[in-house]
This record gives sequence, structure tokens and C-alpha cells, in this order.
Amino acid sequence: MKKTTACALDCYDACKIVVDNEGKLKADADHPFGNGALCSVLNRYMPKSRVIKEPSIDGRVVSMDEALDECADVLLRSTKSLLWRGSGNVGVMQEITNLLMQRIGGYLTHGSLCDGAGAAGIIASRGLIKNPPLEQIKKSESVVVWGRNPTVTNSHMMPFLEGKNLIVIDPVTTQIAKKADIHLRIAPRSDYYLAIILARFVFMAGREDVKWLDSFASEYEDFYDFTREHRIKSILNYIGTDIGELGNVLDLIYEKKCLFLVGTGVQKYSTGSYVLQAIDALAACLGLFGKEGCGVHYLGDSKLGFENPFEVTLKSLPKATTAFEEFETVLVQGGNPAHSMPNSSKVRKSLESVKNLIYFGLHENETSKRARIVIPAKTFLQKDDIRLSYTHHYVQRMRDVQGTKYGISEYEFVEELFKRMNLPKLEPQEYYLEFWLSQCKKLDEDLYRSPAYEPIPYADGFGCDCEDEFRFIDQYEDEFMQTKSFYTIRADEESDADDEYWLLTPKSPHSINSQFERDKRVFVHPSLGFLDSQKVKLISSYSEAVFEVCNSEDVRDDCVVVYSSSIDVNMLTPPILSEHGDSACFQEVKVKIETI
Repeated sequence: MKKTTACALDCYDACKIVVDNEGKLKADADHPFGNGALCSVLNRYMPKSRVIKEPSIDGRVVSMDEALDECADVLLRSTKSLLWRGSGNVGVMQEITNLLMQRIGGYLTHGSLCDGAGAAGIIASRGLIKNPPLEQIKKSESVVVWGRNPTVTNSHMMPFLEGKNLIVIDPVTTQIAKKADIHLRIAPRSDYYLAIILARFVFMAGREDVKWLDSFASEYEDFYDFTREHRIKSILNYIGTDIGELGNVLDLIYEKKCLFLVGTGVQKYSTGSYVLQAIDALAACLGLFGKEGCGVHYLGDSKLGFENPFEVTLKSLPKATTAFEEFETVLVQGGNPAHSMPNSSKVRKSLESVKNLIYFGLHENETSKRARIVIPAKTFLQKDDIRLSYTHHYVQRMRDVQGTKYGISEYEFVEELFKRMNLPKLEPQEYYLEFWLSQCKKLDEDLYRSPAYEPIPYADGFGCDCEDEFRFIDQYEDEFMQTKSFYTIRADEESDADDEYWLLTPKSPHSINSQFERDKRVFVHPSLGFLDSQKVKLISSYSEAVFEVCNSEDVRDDCVVVYSSSIDVNMLTPPILSEHGDSACFQEVKVKIETI
């Protein structure tokens, strides 16, 4: 009998996995999004990774019982405790640690290291984040890939894009950009301006969908007035495009079933929420909501429509700027804040000041090395769980298909601590799994459909009860672009400093967050005059880090690209929160380059 499970790596795709009699992982050809193949990260890089197998206390290897006893003891004695869980945890059982914090009166985190600013913008426009289902992507005629690189982040999306008019908007010439009919290689941090100017051109050409707007977004004339406050010439100069190129883009969109695939790259800034509001507003002008083959697809809310048994009400701090030094005990679960939070040097000092730092995770990393107590976790192939997705509406059972002598699952971890702390028993694990699945529509033995599924989202309107209208963006204040400093320029001026470069931090094709094969390269345009493999120092307002040069024509000459998983890249990034969504602003920074 074949064994099946679902991949729990933090990506869009959520593939179904079949384990053969020899223990090899294969794709399930019948999965609606799997395309009969598994990605290179799962096939090539994950098997090479070294997982933590032995618990330890103060660097000394101990038994699991000893480590759990110490965890229970410090959590009971601590006057102030925090749970810092990594982003991208798509197995529902990972949130069961919330119940532990609830019992001891601990703190949680809120906000995001990933998509929070963009999500806040969508909620401001539409009330809820509802993504078009996969069948609507198939029905589209034109696709705008905006700040997203599915060849890396969700490769199983690629067959859905074949045969369509393809427009890519990205400062970097990505693999998908090379296949596009049009690639707008815009300046970093200019996506808001591009969306607003495109919307203005739609109105100027009289191509807005008046019938749809009158029914669902009646304040569109006020929005047109808002777009007219933006100066076309200076903005086109800043974006790095012209009227002709934008006209070509609109020609591929007008009167087409058009879908925008938007990635997190557009919103890694303090004004990230406004970017998604502006893109949504452009889509609304064209009448792209509530119609077949149309819409805006972003990272969805995987728990939308679910009742969550692990939802608790506790005090919390922003995840991206957590002050760890305020806590006596910090439990880090499935994350690596010493790398993944911005301004790493400050974060590492903050973590080192914690009396009891507990690391509960899979891999040795910058955080586990600083932990007083280390608890090895089980991989997703070694435990039972439910896999949700933030790109599609399929829900899958995850099963223990490998077994292991090492590690402990999230349920087992909380269960064991409850015993040691004399807290009321948890419900059996199967109770929680069925609690989630009972809210879904069962499609087959392993595959379910989320309660949030709608064949055509927003067909009846917006908001929680579909009685609201679409809300257009009507303000945009950007102090960052109005202040000249080491890492800023004005929207309508050339930079005074030719040796400052935007730092872009996209996903790596070889890793997931800080797991698996990590890089140490900086990609630069050959015109900057550096040699391949040359060691250089990148310097920001916050710190500095050393990388090896890799020359690439795919990078604009005013940018440098360092993968987000690269060692020490977040030494350079700013410890600030987005204006809305409490999200990290990794790309709100410029760097200088020094040779070594």
C-alpha cells in the first residue's frame, strides 16, 4: 500500500507526495497543482540538510526527558515568557504551542516577516483576501506577473501560464521575465507609481469598466481625480519607462480575461500596503474582480473561513522588531530570528541577553547556536498534520511516512510540557486534526477543499458579508521618498550619489528561508567594474557584511541582489515596520560597495 503525505515547505505549491516501497519521494500525478513533479529543493537540497538529532542544555547533550524537564521548569519559573514562531508554518498543528502560552500567560508575536504590508493593503481595498482558484488562472488570457518569480517560488504555477499574453514587472530580469511578451524593468520601490499611472491612462483612454464600477466601486471618479495629482513626466522618469511601453502593456490587458500574480517583492517597504491598494485599484478600474479568468492573486489567508482551535488572545509584539531582551524566557519555534529578522547584529545581541533561550526546530542555525536549551523537532515526513495553502484552496492530510528515533512533534512537545507542568490534558491529536478537516469538503481520501473556496471571488461584492463596495486608495504619504539621506532619493530627482545601490532580497532557488543550501553572493551589473568571485563589503546605515561578486546582466545598474537566505544579508536591513500590517521592510535600504 502506498504512503502519501503533503510537502510542508514554506512555498506556494503544497505538493502531494507519494513514498514508494524504497522510501523515495515522488509526486502524485493526480494532484491538481503538482504537475507530476517535485521541486529541486525537496528533491536535491533537503536530503542533504543536516537536522538536529540530540537535545542539549548549555551545549551538553542530554536525553529528551531531561531537556523537556528543563523547559517545563524554566517556563514555570519565568516571570515573562515569549513564543516566537517562524513565518510560513503551514501545518495547522504548529500553532498548538499557542495553548501553552495561554496557560502560562506568555506573549506571542504579530505582524509578518513576509507579506503583512501587502495583506493590509488588500484588506483596506476588499475587506478580505480571496484569491482566484486555480481553474480561474487557467481561464485567463493575459497574466501580469508583478514582483513575483514563480520559477523559484512556485514552479508548479508555470504550466498554468503557457499560451497566455505574459507581462512581467520586476527590476530583475528573472527567468520568467525572459519568457515574457513584455518585461517592465522598473526601478525598485516604484510599483505604487506604476499602478497609479497605468490607472490614470485607463481613465484617459476611456477604457474603464463603467458598468462594473457603477455596481461595485462607485467612487471611481474620485479615484481618477486622485491619480491626476501625480505628475506623469517625473514619475515615468523615476519608474524608468515611457508612455509607449505602458501603452503596449495596456493593449495586452484591455478587454481580456486578465489576472495579476503579485509577489511579496513589491511590498517589502514601509509603504507596502499602498502598493497593493494601488494594484487593486488598477484591477478595479479594468473591472477584473468577480469575473471569470480575472482577479489579483497574492499570498492568501490559508485559514480564511476556518474556526481555529488554537486561536488565543494574549499580549503580543511585532515579529519583525521583537525586543527579546525584555523576556526572561523565549521559546523560538520553527524559526531563525538571528538571521531572518532585520538588523541581525542587534537581534543577536538581544537574543544573547535572554536568560533562557529555548530553540525548538529542525536545523542548526544562527539561533540554535545561541540557545541554552535545544529541542529537535520532527520533519514533516515524520508526523501527522494538516497542510493548508496560501496559493490555492486544497487542504491535505500529512502523515508520518518515515518514522524516526529523533525529535518530537509540536503536539508531543506541548503534551509533554502540560504533563510536567500539571496542566489540564490536551484533547487527543486526532481530535484537532478532525476539527480542521470537518470544516472542509472532502474530495478524496487525502484531498479536501477549504471552506474559503469560491468559484469566482467577489462576484457578489466586497467585505465580510459581500455587501460593501471596493474601496479605492485615496492617500499616499511617503516621507522616505521626500528625504535625502544615505539610502533615499526623491521620486522626481536623480540621486546625488552614484555609489549607492538598492538592496533587493528575493527568494533563492536553493533554499527555503534559512534552510538548506545558503548563498554568500551579491549579484551586480557588469558595468560596476567588479570581478567575479571578488570579495566586497556591502555597507548600509545599520551594519556591513562581506559577499562574493557575481556579475549579471539581469540586474539593473542601480541595484544589488542578495538572496534572502544568504548568510548575514540581514545585517544590512532596516529594523522598521511598515505603515500598515506591522511587516518587515527588508528592501527599504541602499548600500555602498567597498572592495576588500
